[in-house]
Amino acid sequence: MIRETFPVGPLQCNCTILGDEATHEAIVVDPGDNIPQIVARLNAHGLTVKQIIITHAHIDHVGGALRLKRLTGAPILLNERDLPLLEMMDMQAGWLGIAPPEVAPPDGNLEDGMTIGLASYPALVLHTPGHTEGSVCLHFAPQNLLLAGDTLFAGSIGRTDLPGGNSAKIIDSIHDRLMVLPAETKVIPGHGPETSIGLEARQNPFLQ
Repeated sequence: MIRETFPVGPLQCNCTILGDEATHEAIVVDPGDNIPQIVARLNAHGLTVKQIIITHAHIDHVGGALRLKRLTGAPILLNERDLPLLEMMDMQAGWLGIAPPEVAPPDGNLEDGMTIGLASYPALVLHTPGHTEGSVCLHFAPQNLLLAGDTLFAGSIGRTDLPGGNSAKIIDSIHDRLMVLPAETKVIPGHGPETSIGLEARQNPFLQ
């Protein structure tokens, strides 16, 4: 597996490229901004994007998705419970004092329990409401890898004070959907450094 994770945009959202060395197919998760940088990394690996996956519809995660779609032709997948946030993009941009990006309805719904990704590297969609109503995480079980969006961070959890946030739901989501994964599962959060399920179970103060 080819994997590159790097921060994009003013809020330093972690964008992840996952690629198959054999087929040269890839998925891009949370292309919030810096689309030329993302395309350059795809080109460096000779990868063709098959899916653009959005963990939730906050501007820093979804802001560049439509631009990437227009360049690659790949469909955008997002949980439909976050469509109200997508429709609030002007307001979200106002919170940050930036120009609103152009967005469009997704091409497919990220439903809980569905399998997405690449043939050799499939991921299970885990619906984890709390940060937003439509937040999802992606579990690549054979690789012991979790792309956690803004649900779980190293030493923290996603904020719940924005529209769609719910503090009780996010704790339930983390305990019921994420903490049951193997302790050695590597966690790539939506911002900041990587961690693991085991480490967060032991040390995350929000989960004690």
